[in-house]
Amino acid sequence: MKKNVLIFGLISGLIITTMMVATSLSCYNNPEGFKGNEVVGYAGMLIAFAFIFVGIKNYRDRYNQGTITFGKAFKVGFYIALVASTFYVLTWLVEYYLFVPDFMDKYTAHVMNEARTSGATEAELAAKAKNMEWYQSMYKSPIFVILLTFAEVLPLGIVVALISALILKRRSRRLSGVLSN
Repeated sequence: MKKNVLIFGLISGLIITTMMVATSLSCYNNPEGFKGNEVVGYAGMLIAFAFIFVGIKNYRDRYNQGTITFGKAFKVGFYIALVASTFYVLTWLVEYYLFVPDFMDKYTAHVMNEARTSGATEAELAAKAKNMEWYQSMYKSPIFVILLTFAEVLPLGIVVALISALILKRRSRRLSGVLSN
């Protein structure tokens, strides 16, 4: 299982981090691009997390004689998502601290500009500013950068693992026959 999880987790992680680096650099160099890049970023996550499905199916068919329980399928999928997400988080740490250390300043400016142009009231702008100050304060600690970045990507991987496990679970023929009698 370890080899399967590492292979598909790293493939997924490579895809997701490539998309993240491309979109974050695009946003960093063009502050107007934040909105469109959010869609591209999450689409990239879905494409990358398709390898959770492929990894579970590969494990079921090649290493488990074509059968797998929901629990085992979810476990394989969860570990693939965890490897991919960890790859994503580590890449973001390198990118953020070495290449775009003022990313949160630019992102905050974008969020505040979006709120202003959408007609937010002064109270709404103040609340948004306070919320962004909280994020900026969280980004001062590498631990919180790690936690926030995992929170950005891992939940989607878990959902894909759950759905994939539901679709791919398959009992052995012998066990299925016993249960149906």
